[in-house]
Amino acid sequence: MAHIHHPGSRRPMSDINVVPFIDVMLVLLVIFMITTPLLSQGVKVDLPKTQAKAMPDQQKEPLIVTVDAKGDFYFNLADKPSQPITARTLSYLVTNQLKEQQNGEQRPVLVRGDKSANYGKVMEAMALLQQAGAKSVGLITEPPPANSA
Repeated sequence: MAHIHHPGSRRPMSDINVVPFIDVMLVLLVIFMITTPLLSQGVKVDLPKTQAKAMPDQQKEPLIVTVDAKGDFYFNLADKPSQPITARTLSYLVTNQLKEQQNGEQRPVLVRGDKSANYGKVMEAMALLQQAGAKSVGLITEPPPANSA
């Protein structure tokens, strides 16, 4: 039995058209490629590696001042923590944060200094924190890599 095709008659197509699906996937790929680098926040700092005891867990978020390799200051509780701030702004922000404390409980104050940062800049940050009212200032380090000896 031969199949005769009549012009003007349409049969349902049984093929799946995947072109729209590919278009959607490419758009999603582009969106994820653009947004992924924006999700990582923070300042790139190469911390010195030393042996040190871990600090006890605190109830309140610590005040962390970061000094990067260029000597710029960053503050974790600033409006934009990933943008550098001036020494004057840092002092103002830390003073306000320390004034808000209740029950006389000292909030932990820490400095993250890049290992290639100028020592004077790290000391300047510590002096600013002391002037702002911090009773003690800790330094953040990374543990050294485990030696396989």
